[in-house]
Amino acid sequence: MVFSFFKKQPEKVVPKATVARPRAPLPEMKVPPPQAGEPQKLEKPLPDLEFSVEACPPAKAAPPAPAARPPVASAPPPGRVPLAMSAEDDFDGEFTASSVMAIDVVHDIDPLQADVEQVAVLFANGQDDAARALLLSVLQTYSGSEGIRLWRMLFDLLQIQGDRSAFDRYGMEFARSCEMSPPAWRDASGISAGTASTAKGFTLQGVLAGDDSDALRQLDESLQQVGDLLVDCSRLVGCDDIAAGRLADALIAARRAGKVVSLQGADIFARRLEERLKTGEAVHESAWRLLLELLQRLGTQVHFEEKAVDYAITFELSPPSWETLPKDVVAKQTALAAAPKDEVYYLAGDLKGLRFEELLPLLEAGAPAIIDFSAVRRVDFYSAGQLVNRLAPFKAAGQDIVIRSPNHLVAELMAVVGLNKQARIIVPKS
Repeated sequence: MVFSFFKKQPEKVVPKATVARPRAPLPEMKVPPPQAGEPQKLEKPLPDLEFSVEACPPAKAAPPAPAARPPVASAPPPGRVPLAMSAEDDFDGEFTASSVMAIDVVHDIDPLQADVEQVAVLFANGQDDAARALLLSVLQTYSGSEGIRLWRMLFDLLQIQGDRSAFDRYGMEFARSCEMSPPAWRDASGISAGTASTAKGFTLQGVLAGDDSDALRQLDESLQQVGDLLVDCSRLVGCDDIAAGRLADALIAARRAGKVVSLQGADIFARRLEERLKTGEAVHESAWRLLLELLQRLGTQVHFEEKAVDYAITFELSPPSWETLPKDVVAKQTALAAAPKDEVYYLAGDLKGLRFEELLPLLEAGAPAIIDFSAVRRVDFYSAGQLVNRLAPFKAAGQDIVIRSPNHLVAELMAVVGLNKQARIIVPKS
């Protein structure tokens, strides 16, 4: 049989002058079984396992490991568990200095913040019904003004979905719960009922190409909104035939609807168009129509009629007729064009898959840049991240950037992606 090393042995007297020091464990010794009636004895006395004394012959020490390398623990024999283990040696062998291991664990996560972020991401991904269901669910947890952020997100979502009845119903519940007046329903244009319309600005720049131009889509949406519109064309270099046709149709429709649209720098762009159009060459018909519309708005009837004749000769078609604008419209357009131009870039609609390259001239101007989101319904996750990348170098260089009037769903997404660290975000309270 195998004797246990931990059997209690008779006490030994340790000389006072000696110093105890560790000794390596001895190999196991097999002892023949005792005869009947005979006490069990060992062939040799078993030394103390924990300490040996100076009087006992020391075990032969193993050669020391090289100083430059830490000792490597040998694997224990099968079925045996080592008596001690160096935690330092174990972790040195299992982990590296990789930054992947440097994970910050946040133990105290605000559940309200987590719910807000989840709703913002669902809405950004177009999952409106899921976002609405989550909002209604978590609002039962937060009473009073504690859930004001969730209430504001809910009202904006109902506004975007066009659910007026639910908006009014939850408005009464909001008033009882938070003891505050609920927000007012806004009409389809995004302007509160009874609010005076104000002029907005829009910039066309670079070269417009194709039917899917983001700038033209945003211009169409801006033209559908209530209020006067100032369109800066001074940075517009050119456009292909498809973009020219879309721009001409949009301006013609707005003029005939009586909407006040002032084109700043239109004379410069009209000259660029005229330089590439040749009488008798039946090409770029949509660009011809755009040129005639710009001349119509510039109030140069003589020049308009000259180019109308050239259009008829070139395409053998009846040209557009001169239409005299109402005096009040002309006065408003003139006042808008003469008003000081603020450095504001207006965005509208659903922003999906955008890289925001059109913001570069505004940001490079050096003045405080204002990006207006009042007409933006939704921003997808990709576009929000791209806007962070676009603004970050200018923010690092000390540029002052303001994002103005996003709805609460969009504003919360901006916080999720860290856009609030690159710009000051001004959110309306109601």
